Amino acid sequence: MVGYRQSLVEITEPEVIRTSGKRFHPIVEASDNPGDEVKGKVFRITDTELKAADDYEVADYKRIQVLLRSGNSAWVYVRA
Repeated sequence: MVGYRQSLVEITEPEVIRTSGKRFHPIVEASDNPGDEVKGKVFRITDTELKAADDYEVADYKRIQVLLRSGNSAWVYVRA
């Protein structure tokens, strides 16, 4: 993802902290620097799996569709 960078966000929801064991989680956010890039993998998932991911994510995240360097698009969770 070009034009994005990875950072951390403090999670305050006790259930998410309990499940993950961590108070700080990685988060992706838009960057003013076009040289920033977040590398990753694209997974093909079902609508049911996508809904489960949406239900899990806290209000700090929002799901958007981005254009990847490959020319393909993908759903990603970024800072809300």
